[in-house]
Amino acid sequence: MKLLFLHRNFPGQFRYMASYYAGNSGNTVVFLATAVHEDIPGVHKVIYRPEGSSRPTTHIYLRGFEDAVLYGQSACRAAIQLREQGFIPDLIIGHSGWGPTLYVQDVYPDVPLLCYFEWFYRSHGSTHGFDPATPVSEDNKAEIRTKNMAIMLDLCHSTLGLSPTRWQKQQFPPEFHNKIQVIHDGVNTALFCPAPEAKLVIPRIGLDLSEAEEIVTYVATGMEPMRGFPQFMEAVSLLQKRRPRCHVVVVGEDRVEYSNPLANGKTYKQWMLEQYEYDLTRIHFTGRLNLLEYREVIQASTVHVYLTYPYILSWSLLEAMACGCLVIGSNTPPVAEVIEDGGNGLLVDFFSPRELADKIDGALNDPGACQLIRRNARNTILEKYSLDVLFPKQRELVQALVDRRA
Repeated sequence: MKLLFLHRNFPGQFRYMASYYAGNSGNTVVFLATAVHEDIPGVHKVIYRPEGSSRPTTHIYLRGFEDAVLYGQSACRAAIQLREQGFIPDLIIGHSGWGPTLYVQDVYPDVPLLCYFEWFYRSHGSTHGFDPATPVSEDNKAEIRTKNMAIMLDLCHSTLGLSPTRWQKQQFPPEFHNKIQVIHDGVNTALFCPAPEAKLVIPRIGLDLSEAEEIVTYVATGMEPMRGFPQFMEAVSLLQKRRPRCHVVVVGEDRVEYSNPLANGKTYKQWMLEQYEYDLTRIHFTGRLNLLEYREVIQASTVHVYLTYPYILSWSLLEAMACGCLVIGSNTPPVAEVIEDGGNGLLVDFFSPRELADKIDGALNDPGACQLIRRNARNTILEKYSLDVLFPKQRELVQALVDRRA
């Protein structure tokens, strides 16, 4: 079998799939990407780079689409070179919305395209308008609608689509729902597993919490409103006044990934540290961690906090549950799809730092009472989100598309 993967970042959501097929000597796996973040044996990586980026003179609604076109053009040229070298895939698998999938079927018109549909933008009912403090203007609505241009093209010309959660699929226009199957990427439950005696020590960054009895953890790619960072930090300020031995560990970079930056030029971390009082000896910002360091953090966690707007569900929530964490999450649709309040986790109002602080405080007061919730969290992942359950479904889908072409 010959597979062609397309993404901006290697390996992205295709880590397990690319690794599996590359591990069979009878397969050829080629991966087009602009940035490579790790190595997977057997995967032939081809780097493509767009020629420039959207211009300041381009209409603001169209800048994202212009970037997608530039990425699509570059990926298309790389695919043409592959074709000229004799590589004809049996199936193309690509991430939609960022551009690399836009023109690949013009290079391989007879090859099915399986698109990973992660998100469809809406001006109401999901991320935009969720926070009353940031209303959506009429101009915003037009820009948001236009952001879907590249995704709409993929919806029209792809053979089939994948979406990781029901919530994310629901964002797409109903007329395309029969084209999208819900199969999550899957969690490696052998890697992400409970370690009851875990001690948090990361020598590389000088972090030693081996003696800490209470560790509250928070993980996000960036410290920003979309992932509830301001609400979390306000809750931490309240919590530190109540619990003098509690340590807080924040994993992630001091930047925004999805949210708008502050107008004053400060980061949200800087802003929050100025707004409230903290004991900085008991709050630890780790920056970006490697996979095993990150796992060590969540395995040692007493309480793990996951907050999000109604947006894409993060891997970190499921990986924390797989490690048997007591997760306190926001009562927003992507989280409520996974967490049953009081069953396999706890849910709180996204906009109530005080309720979050109260829930963390209560869980730390009586950790024994939360053991069943922890076990249920792990079982939820084992039963519904583990690679062992989901990867056979992914393989079956891939094989069906390859067989259809044959």
